Amino acid sequence: MSQIQNEIELVKSEMATVERIMLSVVEIIPSFNITDPKILPYGLKAHTRSVSWIVEQVITQQTKFNAARLKLEAVDIDMPDTCLHDCVIHKDGKRYFVNVKIHNADGRDNKNDISAVEKLYMQYKENAEYRLIYACFGVRFRNVEISFVHEQVLIFSPQFLPIYINPRNDKIQAFYKHKPEYRSRTKFMRLLKENSKSIVLG
Repeated sequence: MSQIQNEIELVKSEMATVERIMLSVVEIIPSFNITDPKILPYGLKAHTRSVSWIVEQVITQQTKFNAARLKLEAVDIDMPDTCLHDCVIHKDGKRYFVNVKIHNADGRDNKNDISAVEKLYMQYKENAEYRLIYACFGVRFRNVEISFVHEQVLIFSPQFLPIYINPRNDKIQAFYKHKPEYRSRTKFMRLLKENSKSIVLG
């Protein structure tokens, strides 16, 4: 197996590990109330942006709280706001850098802003051991209850995204459900440079 194939298999293996962990988290907490029903007597409108940060907190905190049950060595969740990842999962002596996203399980499948190209490129350039993994959770709203859809836990790597960069904000855009394009880290970074129009990447 070539070095590039080894590299691709490593990322795929890490994605599979994160998927198993996140599916287990959803089994532990399949649903929760966003607030007391008396506070929102008419329920919650199904706008993912209004609750996304709270849901992300639920996922990262439940992963940390249940670390022993999930057979994890540790979970770091105190990340600065500028950080690309929301948590670092430590398992079997390895670190997994995970960014949590959510989408409305009953909504349309639209292209979404995934990441600012400059931040992603610089992190990959400066740290050869950095491999970001996205964990995207499909959620349903019912009054004040948010429930996770087990079949819509989507795990993907920016390295394998179809590369489309929005020229208006220089962010990678993609469907959460997409066919991965397996490529090397070097090719991924080259495509970011070639397709970034508003920022010169060194």
